[in-house]
Amino acid sequence: MSATLRVWGRANSINVQKVLWALTEVGMPYERIDAGMAFGKNNTPEFKRMNPNGKVPVIEHGDFVLWESNAIVRYVARLEGKQGATRAGALLPRSPQAAATADQWMEYFSTTVWLNLRPVFWGMVRTPPAERDLAAIDAARRALGENLAVVDRALARQPYLAGDAFSMGDIPMALTAFRWFNMAIERPAMPNLERWYSQIVARAAFQKHCMSPLT
Repeated sequence: MSATLRVWGRANSINVQKVLWALTEVGMPYERIDAGMAFGKNNTPEFKRMNPNGKVPVIEHGDFVLWESNAIVRYVARLEGKQGATRAGALLPRSPQAAATADQWMEYFSTTVWLNLRPVFWGMVRTPPAERDLAAIDAARRALGENLAVVDRALARQPYLAGDAFSMGDIPMALTAFRWFNMAIERPAMPNLERWYSQIVARAAFQKHCMSPLT
């Protein structure tokens, strides 16, 4: 497959950022089309033929269309070293056990962490101060802190979430950590999370796609 990979989605979306970061890590050329929120397009019949849910991101790779950000990250990881992706070994762990562990942390983000990150982020970043439900935000912040304490304990045993090397499993949680450390909220000390995060923010692809001001 030699067709250019096209990403539909706005650059400030946490889920679009996952995909852009992954693509850059594997050296895959792509083009991006703004869609969602202020940019619209995602509720048009044309877009809903690609994703009937009307959400971003969506990718087109030749005739192949895929939605759901973690599924896209896994797809990109499997392209390593082929179909235009110039780097191998950047995201997909080689051992079945490490790959499964990376999957585990991606699922933990989707099933648990996101449920608590979203109300904190929307409340603190996208809601005017006078309209914030501070009790609800604080409850979600406390729950998110408990979620991240699980991550902190895991990182006490190893440098990255799937083991000794950076992988696709680190991507969703790193984007969570960026929001956690950059919102005006109370945060308990988590030394292992902080150590891991300092390694993440040194990555050029993360700096390029994931460190813009929160909006």
